[in-house]
Amino acid sequence: MLALRSWTGRALFLFLAVESLEVSVAAEGLPAGTPGPLSRGPLSPPAGELLDPCGYIDPEAPVVPLGSNFTAVCVLKEKCMRYFHVRAGDIFWKTNHVTVPREQYAVINGTASSVTFPNLSLLNVQLTCNIRTYGQIDQNVYGVRVTAGLPPEKPENLSCIVPEGKRMTCQWDTGRETHLETNFTLKSEWATEKFSDCRAKREAPTSCTVDYAPVYFVNLEVWVEAENALGKAASAHLNFDPVDKVKPNPPHNLSVSNSEELSSILKLTWVNPSITSFIRLKYDIQYRTRGASAWNQVPPEDTASTRSSFTVQDLRPFTEHVFRVRCMKEDGRGYWSAWSAEASGTTYEDRPSKAPSFWYKTEQPLNHGARSVQLVWKTLPPSEANGRILDYEVTLARGKAPAQSYTVNDTKLTVNLTSDSYRATLTARNGVGRSEASVLVIPACDFRAARPVRDLKAFPRDSVLWVQWTVPGEPVTKYILEWCVLSDRSPCVPDWQQEEGTVHRTFLTGNLEGSKCYLITVTPVYADGPGRPESTRAYLRQAPPSKGPTVRTKKVGKNEAVLEWDRLPVDVQNGFIRNYTIFYKTNTGNETAVHVDPSHTDYTLSSLSSDTLYMVRMAAYTDEGGKDGPEFTFTTPKFAQGEIEAIVVPVCLAFLLMTLLGVLFCFNKRDLIKKHIWPNVPDPSKSHIAQWSPHTPPRHDFSSKEQVCSDSSVTDVSIVEIEASDKKPLPEDLKSLDLFRKDKASAEGHSSGIGGSSCLSSSRPSICSSEDSESARSSASAVQYSTVVHGGYRHQAPPAQAFARSESTQPLLDSEERPEELPLADGVDGLPPGQPPFQQSCGPRLAGCGRGSPVHEEDFVADPASQPPACGLGKAFPEALAAGALGPGPEGPAGALEAVGMEAVLDEGVPKSYLPQTVRRGGYMPQ
Repeated sequence: MLALRSWTGRALFLFLAVESLEVSVAAEGLPAGTPGPLSRGPLSPPAGELLDPCGYIDPEAPVVPLGSNFTAVCVLKEKCMRYFHVRAGDIFWKTNHVTVPREQYAVINGTASSVTFPNLSLLNVQLTCNIRTYGQIDQNVYGVRVTAGLPPEKPENLSCIVPEGKRMTCQWDTGRETHLETNFTLKSEWATEKFSDCRAKREAPTSCTVDYAPVYFVNLEVWVEAENALGKAASAHLNFDPVDKVKPNPPHNLSVSNSEELSSILKLTWVNPSITSFIRLKYDIQYRTRGASAWNQVPPEDTASTRSSFTVQDLRPFTEHVFRVRCMKEDGRGYWSAWSAEASGTTYEDRPSKAPSFWYKTEQPLNHGARSVQLVWKTLPPSEANGRILDYEVTLARGKAPAQSYTVNDTKLTVNLTSDSYRATLTARNGVGRSEASVLVIPACDFRAARPVRDLKAFPRDSVLWVQWTVPGEPVTKYILEWCVLSDRSPCVPDWQQEEGTVHRTFLTGNLEGSKCYLITVTPVYADGPGRPESTRAYLRQAPPSKGPTVRTKKVGKNEAVLEWDRLPVDVQNGFIRNYTIFYKTNTGNETAVHVDPSHTDYTLSSLSSDTLYMVRMAAYTDEGGKDGPEFTFTTPKFAQGEIEAIVVPVCLAFLLMTLLGVLFCFNKRDLIKKHIWPNVPDPSKSHIAQWSPHTPPRHDFSSKEQVCSDSSVTDVSIVEIEASDKKPLPEDLKSLDLFRKDKASAEGHSSGIGGSSCLSSSRPSICSSEDSESARSSASAVQYSTVVHGGYRHQAPPAQAFARSESTQPLLDSEERPEELPLADGVDGLPPGQPPFQQSCGPRLAGCGRGSPVHEEDFVADPASQPPACGLGKAFPEALAAGALGPGPEGPAGALEAVGMEAVLDEGVPKSYLPQTVRRGGYMPQ
C-alpha cells in the first residue's frame, strides 16, 4: 500500500511538471509540447506557479557579442537533488533541442555544472539545463534564450534639409547590421538652448523629422546617437544655418511662346516660389524635342539670377520643344527644387535647311535612242524641312538647250530623255522659301561607270545594320546606298538613302527585319556622273535555317557514294550558311559526321562497306545554329562497277581460248577423231551405180542434178543373174544380155569381182588370173562396194534381183561388212536364215542374190572390144546393153529374160534398196 502511494505521488508530480513546462514554454515563446521543466525560468508568469524551481541558469538573459565565447552555469537545489536522486554530474545541456556534446561540460561542484560555447555564431539560441529522472525520463530544469549581436557603429553622412514651408528632416547612415534592437536618436540644440530629442522609428531608422519650426539665420547644432544592449555610439556634430539647407518650392505656371520674327527662339515665363521674398534664386532650364529622350540644358551662367522669364535660342525651326525649370538658393547652398511641370511650344517656320536626297532609275529604253528615266527623291525630315513642304521643283538641262522645269507634289518624276547627258536639279519649297538645289548628273547611254568604292562590308551592331567602305582616290560628291530583301518568291524592291561625300561609314535607316538577307549596293557619285556600284549581302539578325537540305545519291559504288544536294533557298537560310554537316551510319554502327564547305553541292563518302544499308541526313548551320534535313537511305552494291566484267571477261576469254585450242587440236587430229567418233561414211550420191543402172527409179538417183556421174566413171561392173522358179520370157530390150553368154570364154580372164578382184562370182572355183589376184590383194585397203537390188523394203514389191558393184574406195558400213546383223522382216526366198544375200568374195559361189538360183559364170558374156586393160568389165556392159548383145545361158534365154522382165516390172513400184539414199547434196540418211 505504501509503495502504491509513493508511485501515485510521483506520477502526479510528473504530470504537474509537464503542465508547468507548457506554461513556461508558452510564456517564453517556445514551441508547445516541449517536455516540462521541473522549475520555470524568470520569463514565466509568477501567477499560477505550482512548484518551486529545481534550479536556475546564470546569466538569466544573456546578450553576447557575435563570435565571442559564452559560458552558462546550471545550479540545482538540494531538495530536488534528494527527491530525484540526481547530482550535478547528471546535468546535460541542449541548444534548440539538440544535446550539446559532454566535452563542453564542466562540473563545478555537487550542485552546479557549466557549459562553454566557443565562437558563438548563432544569433538566437534556446539553452536548457536538463536532468534524467528515474533513469528514463528527460526533464527540463531551467531554460534561457541567448542572443548574439554586435554593438552599433558611429552614424555617418549626417545631413539635414529644410523644405520650404516644412520642418527640418535629417538623414544618416546607420552603419553595419547589429542583429539587435538599436535605437537612433537625433539631438539638436542652439548655443543657449536644447531642443527635444527626435527618436527614429524602428521601420525607418535612417531619418527623423524634428517637431519644431526652423529658425533662419541662427546656427543650429545637430548629431545622432545609436544605442543597443552591447553599447552606444554618436555621430559627428553638424553646425549650420537652416537657411543654407533650404529646398525651395519649384516654379509654377510655366508657359512657352514663339516669335514670327525669329524661327529659332521660344520664350518661357513662370512664377517664382514665395521664398524669394528673403533669399535670391538661380535657375536650371532644360528642353528637348518632342519624342526625344535626351534633355538639352541652357548654360547655367545665363540663368544665375532671380527672374521669371527666359528666351531660349538656336532651336530648330518648325519643331515642337518641351521645357522644364527648377531653382535653388543663388549662392549654391541648399538644394535644387523639384522640376516644374513640363510645358511645350513650336518654333516658327523657316526655309528648308538642306537639299533633298536625289537619285534616278533607268527604266525600259524607248525607240530611236530614247529612254525613260525615273527621278526619285526623299522627303526632308522635320528637322531639315523647317516647315511644311508645299512642292518640289525639278529642272532638266541638256547642253545648251533650254532647261525644262517640272513642279511636283510627289517624290518621283518619270521623264523621257534622249541618249545624251542631262543635268537635273531639285529644290523643296515650304511656306517661307526654297531649299538649296540638289544636283544630279544623268550620264549618256554610252557612259561607262568606273571608280567604285573598295572593301565594302556590312555588319549588324546595336540593332542596326552598318555599312562600311574605303573611299575612292577621287573626290566624291555623295554616296547612294540601296538595299532590298533577297527572296526566291518575290522581286527585289530597293530602298535607298543618300550620304555625304565625306562619309565612309553609316547605318541603314530603313525598317529592317531580322533573319532576312539584304542586298546592299553602294554607288559613289562624282561630278561627272555615278561610279560603278559595289554590292554585298548582310543580315540584321541571323537565326538557324527554317529547314535542312535534302540530300540524295548521285552515284553509289561498292565502297563510296557521291551525295548531292540543292542549295537552300534564300528565304529559309535565315543567315549565312557557314558549313554543311553530313551524318551517316549503318543500322548497327555509330554515327559519323563530316563537315562540308558551304560552296559545295556534292560530297563523296568513302571507306563504306559493300552491300550495306546506310542512313544519311544533312544539316546546315548558320552563326546561330543548325537545322537537320530529312533522313535518306541507300545501299551500297556488293560488287564495284566493272568488277563483274573483270571476272567474266577473262573467264570468257579463257574459255574462248580453250575452245580455239580444242578446235585446232581437233583439226590437227581430225583423222584420229573421225576414226574413233564416226566412221568414214560413204556418200551414195557419189556412187557410180546411179548412172550405171539405167532402170533405177529417179528416187534412187543418189547424185544431185549438178553432179551426175558420167559413164566413164564406171570402171568395173559385173552383172549377176539370179535364177527364178517361174520361167518367163525376157523382154525385148534385155535380149542383148545373151551377148555375155557368147563371149563367156573371153570374159573369164577379165571379169571384175567384188572388192576389186577381176573374177566373176559363180559357183565354180575362181577363174581369176594371177594378175587379178595381185590386184585384189593390193586394193584391200580400198574396198569396193556394191548395191544389191533385192526384195522389197518394208513389204514393198521388189524389182528383179540384180547385183551391181562399183570401184568406190570408201569403206563399207558396219551393216555392209556384216550384213548378217541386218534384220529381215520376211526373209529372202531361196536363202537360208543367217546367210547374207551378197558376199564379198571371189569364191566359188555368190550366194543370196534374190530368190533365183545360184549365178553361174557362164551366164555372162564379155565384150572383148569394151574391156579395159584391167580384168573387169569396164564400160563394156553399157555398150553391150545398147547393142542388145545377149547370149543364151544354161537355162536358156527364157530364164534370163524372165529375171530381167521381173526387174523391169518391179522397177515401176516403190524403192527397193535398204542402203542409204541421198536427202541433200553431199549427205545421206539411213532408212
